[in-house]
Amino acid sequence: MSMENKDSHILNPTKLKVVRNLFDVSATPVGNYDRFIPCRTNNNWKTSFPTMPDPNKTPQTGKKSNRENGENSRDSSVYNILLRNEILGERIEDVKNQCDDRQALTPVKTRNLFRYGTPIKKNNCQNDRIPMKCQSGPYSLSPLSASSQRLLRSPHKATRKISRIPFKVLDAPELQDDFYLNLVDWSVQNVLSVGLGSCVYLWSACTSQVTRLCDLSSDANVVTSVSWSERGNLVAVGTHNGYVTVWDVTVNKQVNKLMGHSARVGALAWNGDVLSSGSRDRMILQRDTRTPPNVTERRLIGHRQEVCGLKWSPDNQYLASGGNDNRLYVWNMQSLSPVQTYTDHLAAVKAIAWSPHHHGLLASGGGTADRCIRFWNTLTGQPMQCVDTGSQVCNLAWSKHSSELVSTHGYSQNQILVWKYPSLTQVAKLTGHSYRVLYLALSPDGEAIVTGAGDETLRFWNVFSKARSQKETRSVLSLYTGIR
Repeated sequence: MSMENKDSHILNPTKLKVVRNLFDVSATPVGNYDRFIPCRTNNNWKTSFPTMPDPNKTPQTGKKSNRENGENSRDSSVYNILLRNEILGERIEDVKNQCDDRQALTPVKTRNLFRYGTPIKKNNCQNDRIPMKCQSGPYSLSPLSASSQRLLRSPHKATRKISRIPFKVLDAPELQDDFYLNLVDWSVQNVLSVGLGSCVYLWSACTSQVTRLCDLSSDANVVTSVSWSERGNLVAVGTHNGYVTVWDVTVNKQVNKLMGHSARVGALAWNGDVLSSGSRDRMILQRDTRTPPNVTERRLIGHRQEVCGLKWSPDNQYLASGGNDNRLYVWNMQSLSPVQTYTDHLAAVKAIAWSPHHHGLLASGGGTADRCIRFWNTLTGQPMQCVDTGSQVCNLAWSKHSSELVSTHGYSQNQILVWKYPSLTQVAKLTGHSYRVLYLALSPDGEAIVTGAGDETLRFWNVFSKARSQKETRSVLSLYTGIR
């Protein structure tokens, strides 16, 4: 017999290592036993030892199937956890950490096919497999364990899905591709005002009717900003020649013409009947639209370059202004000088938004050289979080119902981002505009936004959740929400 045949029954070191990994002795025998009982409690057979997929059983991947799978994913996860609790004795009470898709695709730490161990007896209810009477109590009428009952009673919120495509697209010819202008606004009466060239058009979201409010072509003028009053009956129109007109949309009539600026007016903001206007002449003028035009206005001087952003705080006590000088100012109603100055931005500050949920919280965004969204505590004057978005920040708007905000961007990605505050995690990224997304307005119900860009389109998106009074989602696994 040759030496090769003589040693053929001996395993080489490589095969011996495979066998040791396959049959792993995870515990040392405590007593005299005639065999080891394999423990398969924590074995994840699907992820540890996958099989070849059957092409005949490949699930359909259509929009309808994806939607149905998304609606039933949580119920399926809860059902699987219930089985694990009742059959395998696991005590899982929270479905939040168990429903992560990435966790389901993560293999278990050990890849041993069998793990042998010696069972160790524990007294009473200290075993991993807790008896039913110890889990549910001696007087419980439920066949489920206490962990499973707490799992079913735990409140859950349906996962909100944001559509990646707009639900409406409107043509907007002659919509200017100018970072410093504000040409789109949405009123509380659900009417959209848009400045296109020398005209201002009104679009009713209820009837989809379009009307032309004014035409400045006879004056060789161009619309540079529009802004609705708080009641939604007046709209202010800023012009390239420096004056501001106020129109009553109920009668389509101009009710006031405000002079005072020597250059284009690119930013407007209402505070009751008081209208604030920011111009390329570096000044901010505040005027009461009910008074005659010859009444002296209130002048706020501080910016060194064009004023391109204006927003009043929710309590109407503070006015935030941003300019091409990279500065962000906060003004009050008493002083003619800014009460707070922020100089951290490295580019023009057009995007400004006050939080309706956190008193004194102000968000601002910088231009191409800055690309950051910064948050400020105006009560203390201290800077807070900062996030680099990677592209020019054109607009910011907070949700009315949740602590979220949306930002629109220009160079170089032209995207729309939805953020969760204060974690500053991205909830959604929306694309579709081929030019900078320079214009943004929030719907009166706080659920939808409209964006405008130099590609001469207006796109409507559903990005924010509904009001908190929405109906609770029903599930077949919600056993404790109704009576049979």
